[in-house]
Amino acid sequence: MESLEERPWSLAVGGLIALAVAMGMGRFVYTPILPFMAESLPLTKAEAGLIASANYLGYLLGALVAATSWIRGSRRFWFMAGLVASAATTLLTAAPSSVLLLSAVRLLGGIASAFVLVFASSLVLERLAAAGQSQLAAVHFGGVGIGIALSAALVALLAAAGHGWRAQWIGTGCAALLAIPAVAALVPPDRGAAGPAVRSAPVTVTGRLLALVTAYGLFGFGYVITATFLIAIVRGSPEIRHLESAAWILVGLAGLPSVALWSALGRRLGVFTAFALACLVEAVGVLASVLTASIAGLAVAATFLGGTFVGITALGLFGARTLSASDPRRVLALMTVAFGLGQIVGPIFAGAVVDRTGSFLLPSLCAAAALAVAAVLSWSLDLGPRRRRRDRNAPAADPAGHPP
Repeated sequence: MESLEERPWSLAVGGLIALAVAMGMGRFVYTPILPFMAESLPLTKAEAGLIASANYLGYLLGALVAATSWIRGSRRFWFMAGLVASAATTLLTAAPSSVLLLSAVRLLGGIASAFVLVFASSLVLERLAAAGQSQLAAVHFGGVGIGIALSAALVALLAAAGHGWRAQWIGTGCAALLAIPAVAALVPPDRGAAGPAVRSAPVTVTGRLLALVTAYGLFGFGYVITATFLIAIVRGSPEIRHLESAAWILVGLAGLPSVALWSALGRRLGVFTAFALACLVEAVGVLASVLTASIAGLAVAATFLGGTFVGITALGLFGARTLSASDPRRVLALMTVAFGLGQIVGPIFAGAVVDRTGSFLLPSLCAAAALAVAAVLSWSLDLGPRRRRRDRNAPAADPAGHPP
């Protein structure tokens, strides 16, 4: 019988499908479905932002719980349980009509998606590292982009057939459920249950680590406004409204090579310089989404958003490990908190401002400014050739750490 180490591609593809279900579908399909929900229920922009933030709050809570010693037993059990729960909550989002109930279901979905990411990181990427195939982490993380693109295409097909937002959630949830057996086959059970947690030392927060944590939180705020409302922005522009489905598919396709691209640049330029450059590229995309209602502007916005946000998360977490003098799990938890807070605040802030002003311009300008500050903070951490050489020689993705 073939050992786990002899089938790294199967593990990577299993992880890819899992992230497509939990992230591309479970977490990000809200963006293309949102305009249909807003028209039918109806929802104000503030209410739409609140529902999105509930999902991000759930993700934050789930990531922190999954990283603690409270979770015992088989990693694969929790990985698969999170996958089933993510698909189920995606399906169940079709049922409620009130903002409160929709927020509750999306909160649970966020918890489930976090469990998938954390335990996929522990299970799939750790095995890839053991097999000497850590470069296949890029395949694993490519699932985010594939899930975004496929779910966007599914929503577009259902909308073209005259089906509303409830059918779109049901269709996406059913597709997610159908993908689960493939993950179960490609990612076999662990060889043993996870051992007891080791008591770790408190995090030593240096000035450099604080700068990176702040940059990571600003990145969470800066990307999530466009990631939540891009299709709503497109629908509000008559010149490009017919391209709303294509825009979100393009976001997904641009995300496919994101981790591989930015990891390579991290090795060449230094992790913190690559992080800063990616934040600036994303800021340009955020500005393009609101400053020009044209096909070219939309292409820049979708490509620059999809092509950066997953890569930035990988660079940020690896950078945190290089700055940590204590338990890296605690440092990754600190990064998760900062990122999660940025994600939670972003949609609520943007929705409230749009309801007051009638435009996404001001929230997007604030998002771009946050990304620019994040770039400056990260760039300041690259302190010369010695630091840069050390970062280049290290792997740009952490095979055993936790995703954001």
